[in-house]
Amino acid sequence: MRGTARSQRHKHADEHGQAEELGQTEELGQTEEHGQTEGDGQAEVDRRTEVDRQTEGEGPSGALGRRAIARGAVRAGERALAPDLARGLMLLLIVLSNTAFYLYAAPHGPSGWHPVEGSLVDRAVQFLMIMMLDLRVYPLFAFLFGYGMMQLYLRQRAAGTGERAAVGILRRRSLWLIVFGLLHATLLMAGDILGAYGVASLVLGWLFIRRADRTLLVWSLLFGALTLLLAGPALWAAATGDLGAYGSTDTPPSTEAYASGEENPLTAARTRLETGLFVTLAGGLFSVTLPQFLLGFWAARRRVLEEPGRHLRLLRWTAVLGITIGWLGALPAALAHVGALDVPGAAVSETGVLSQLREVTGIPCGIGYVACFGLIAHRMSARTRESRPVVAVAAVGKRSLSMYLGHSLLFSPILAAWGLGLGAHMSSATMALFAVGVWLITVVAAYVLERTGRRGPAEVVLRRLMYGRREIVNGTAATERKAPT
Repeated sequence: MRGTARSQRHKHADEHGQAEELGQTEELGQTEEHGQTEGDGQAEVDRRTEVDRQTEGEGPSGALGRRAIARGAVRAGERALAPDLARGLMLLLIVLSNTAFYLYAAPHGPSGWHPVEGSLVDRAVQFLMIMMLDLRVYPLFAFLFGYGMMQLYLRQRAAGTGERAAVGILRRRSLWLIVFGLLHATLLMAGDILGAYGVASLVLGWLFIRRADRTLLVWSLLFGALTLLLAGPALWAAATGDLGAYGSTDTPPSTEAYASGEENPLTAARTRLETGLFVTLAGGLFSVTLPQFLLGFWAARRRVLEEPGRHLRLLRWTAVLGITIGWLGALPAALAHVGALDVPGAAVSETGVLSQLREVTGIPCGIGYVACFGLIAHRMSARTRESRPVVAVAAVGKRSLSMYLGHSLLFSPILAAWGLGLGAHMSSATMALFAVGVWLITVVAAYVLERTGRRGPAEVVLRRLMYGRREIVNGTAATERKAPT
């Protein structure tokens, strides 16, 4: 009887469109247009947890409660515009921020990131990237990633999936993302962040996905405070004017770690794997993006991006304060890079005073960008939402994993020395134009997939790895059909 009742509930959920189209991992913030109201997410988790305590005992019904997956991936009708739009625009910012790593023939200064020479237009591009993109986009990515994790968990729990089974989906997602990330780093892009976020989500999902809202906020503040504490000496040096107190002037160019200037493909792949392993483990366990993950958990429970109209004050203040802090925090480094501010070379190195100031202020800036995208989506009229440009950019967000990998597929073989080597003949400005062109190609590809009703190829693969063959069939989970009643 218990199995029959659960099957009927799953059928009812499916009839109301409660099946996931993709696994929230690959979509970094995928959400429902309709469903729980603000604050209901935690209440639903608490209610389901109590049900699990009563039903997930020993015996057949307990086994079912632990293993059954009540639904698959999210359907198109359940989606909200703001998260998809945010992810689509985020990918443009990411591809722009990665351009410096392919300028291997240009001379680099103590920062090791951007070239120190170029035309007036090149210098303007470098200035804007340092102030607006560098160390600002990945906190945005982390927030949306955490947002998507919590949405997947809440959606599974609301559909009747047992607590352990829902956590198991997240765990499989994280593990496979680590694999995806290391493959991506070895074959194409050493600076891959899928693996690092896979590690972070594996740990944070285990520790915090079932915690109360207050716990999430407290720990996000603690992680943020720890970040400030670690950067405290550098920030104090900046406040007292001792800009040369930290850092080094012999920082190697970042292009070396990315092996973009290496002509031997095997040597380049080995270097990228070494860099990828470091980024995955160190970035996942000790990254400054940890507070954003937890804030993404909290915001998903509040449906901040699905229902921006209910959170306008929060979004406005977050956008204004976050972006202002972020841009002001990076302004000294940007001015120093273009020669408008005379500082010791060590100040702009990777561990220098201005670089640490830029990194710390990148956290509120990334969250401010999320809030800004949410406000943009809220202000759009129904006609604008249905326009081709908006639909196309949102289509990129729906297939963000495929499009992210697609950027590297178009970048690395064309620009790196082990490929066609065009990066040696480009400048900061022309590389930025190339990046925009690559993003536009993915926009067109995503739009075509959207019109034909197809998912991204990487999303299809990840979905199968996450859910296996346990899909919803006639309203009943396949694993449940095999379970005793």
